[in-house]
Amino acid sequence: MSIKLRFLILYFFALIHFGCSHIQPVDYVDVFIGTSNSRWMLGPYACVPFGMVQLGPDNQGDVWMGGYEYSINNVRAFSHIHAWTMSGLAIMPASQDLTVKDSPVDASYRGAGASYHSRIEKHTEKAYPGYYSVYLYDASVKAELTATTRCGFHRYTFEELENTRIMIDLEFPDEYQSILKDAQITKVDSQTLEGFATSQTYYGDYTLYFVIELSKPFKTLQGWSAGKGVVTEVDSLRDSIDVGAFVTFDTEEGEEILLKTGLSLVDLEGARRNLEAELGPYEWDFDAVAKNAKQEWNKLLSKVKVEGGTEEDKTKFYTNLYRSYAQKQTWSDVDGRYRDPMERIQQLPAGGVMYGGDAFWNSYWNLNGLWSLLTPEVMNNWVGTQLELFDKTGWTNNGPTGLEHTGVMEVSHEVALMVAAYMKGIRNYDQGLFYRAIKNTMSRQGGRQPMSGLAGMDHLNIYTRLGYVPFDVSRTDRTLNYAFSDYCFAQLAKAYGNQQDYDFHIERSNNWKNLWHPDFRFITPKDSAGNWIENFSPFSGYSFSEGNAWQYSWYIPHDIPGLVELLGRDSFNARLEYGFQQAEIKGFAAHAFDRSRKTIHEYYINHGNQANMQAAFLFNYAGKPWLTQEYSRKMLDVFYGSTPYHGWDGDEDEGQMGAWYVMSAMGLFEMTGGTSPDLPVDLTSPLFDKITLTLDTSYYAGAQLIIETRNNAKENVYIQKISLNGKALDQPRVSFEDLVKGGHLIFDLGPRPHQ
Repeated sequence: MSIKLRFLILYFFALIHFGCSHIQPVDYVDVFIGTSNSRWMLGPYACVPFGMVQLGPDNQGDVWMGGYEYSINNVRAFSHIHAWTMSGLAIMPASQDLTVKDSPVDASYRGAGASYHSRIEKHTEKAYPGYYSVYLYDASVKAELTATTRCGFHRYTFEELENTRIMIDLEFPDEYQSILKDAQITKVDSQTLEGFATSQTYYGDYTLYFVIELSKPFKTLQGWSAGKGVVTEVDSLRDSIDVGAFVTFDTEEGEEILLKTGLSLVDLEGARRNLEAELGPYEWDFDAVAKNAKQEWNKLLSKVKVEGGTEEDKTKFYTNLYRSYAQKQTWSDVDGRYRDPMERIQQLPAGGVMYGGDAFWNSYWNLNGLWSLLTPEVMNNWVGTQLELFDKTGWTNNGPTGLEHTGVMEVSHEVALMVAAYMKGIRNYDQGLFYRAIKNTMSRQGGRQPMSGLAGMDHLNIYTRLGYVPFDVSRTDRTLNYAFSDYCFAQLAKAYGNQQDYDFHIERSNNWKNLWHPDFRFITPKDSAGNWIENFSPFSGYSFSEGNAWQYSWYIPHDIPGLVELLGRDSFNARLEYGFQQAEIKGFAAHAFDRSRKTIHEYYINHGNQANMQAAFLFNYAGKPWLTQEYSRKMLDVFYGSTPYHGWDGDEDEGQMGAWYVMSAMGLFEMTGGTSPDLPVDLTSPLFDKITLTLDTSYYAGAQLIIETRNNAKENVYIQKISLNGKALDQPRVSFEDLVKGGHLIFDLGPRPHQ
């Protein structure tokens, strides 16, 4: 071999090594994964962690699972708010014949006709965390989007056109069919618009205020409303049913027009301040904002470094980690102001922030654990949000969408989140107020709040009096959820030294047993008179939230030993193992059941909904931990995918399934969500050879936790032995407290169960 050829070969391999060594965690994220089976909240949206703004394309109507659908080669518009039950401010460039209809490509439900939506050239659609881009075929424009926490930034590259338009729509389809009640768009000058839109949702009204700045003066402001139709040369438009506007330009070939938006739920001044604070320093440098968003994501994702595994495994891991932080929102302004559920403007202390999103329903199995391990400050902020709401409204909140009370999923799982934070030493808040807030939720009858939704436990009085919630009053699983919350509060009371509260709530946490049918040996609905439901089937979803009796009969996270005793260990394992064997045939998902729960479908384990996500780890409590290892790995490989069509075969639910993947891939799971005094963490076989976690030393004693997997291979999923900092563990369980002291957790794996 000649010296020259040898040099070229070495140079080639050096280039490969150099390129690979500079792949960052953010580069593994594929924001299109799962977007062909997604909800309004999940799409290829440009955002930063916990961003109010999730700016991206919509292409469907006001239908369930509306928003973005990957398989539709069309964009209706780019909207800014993709929160649970909330939407707002759609913007779309257009150069085709003028129409003010906002119908998407599936417009038959509204009647056929022209619309300002545009077909897209699919190969031009690109996105990464903090950025989205596509070429709009009918509009003849390249669209690019990026965002900060409270602001959107658009860049449109036009062809040579006359009277091209940028449409601004305040009434458009969304998943929850929100209703516009009042809206206005006003011209401030030839480069600035501002306005508001008040929308009615399931859980109260909210008003979105916005400011829009353009990099180029527009020729005219025109628009439409339900009352006036299309109008020209206006300075302001207002309507209570439908209102939109468009600005016009003449453009040259390759000309860029940039557009900034600042949003606020407080007032116009808040929108202006948010825009100035977050985008003002960048002036009109779109690329710098996109770069900053990507760097912000990379900083967060780099808290975990994985080595080994396949490239697909890494893509799935970092995409799921991304989803765990991409779908909740910040609802307070940069100056700390926010609107409470009664629409009163409140002011936070310096450094305060208000978070919101969908329910904390069962988030103790996934999101809570991940947030507390990687970003304890996020957990602290959630607690701060709850205490602020309690201080101003008298209630904490399970799922504060836009900071409204909701009562969604009919539970109060914010209790589990708050208790876990305290137990893990995350305590930068008023601890007296903290205890009073949780005790209020656990002891005071809940109810609908003025201008908002349900706060607290709606049927707490009946639950306390009867020892269960009857199916003729509400869903049977309320009893199980209330009992778990009782357990959580009992542990907190014990930590605070309140024996009376502990005794009462630990006893009430046994109420789940009142629905255990001694003959059926399932959790079974019971009416107010104490009669069991007739014609019971464990596969019926009647009286259960997004599940059935078979699945909910495992839903006793705080008393699995009690459940094992009632069933008997052999029966417990036999039933659970059979359920997994049947569920594996269907990929551990239950699509038909999710959509028609009142029809009896023989579905067992359904990882596609939250009530069953602990199932694989139950074997750890009944003497067969190798089945936990086997099935948790199968779920990582089978249930979770890496394409737009196969990401999560169910409702990803604002990071819940994403966080489960991340924690399980690291070999970790918390059955009681960090609410037990000894903070037990269940262990399973990790997916990667080496996982390095950077810990927050302002909260934890350790700076770094290394999880090493020896003899790792696809066929080697069974744990042979485990050690933490040189000390052998005699069971697949460790304390969270020991993990965050840092050190070295080592798993030795093999191809056969170690019994």
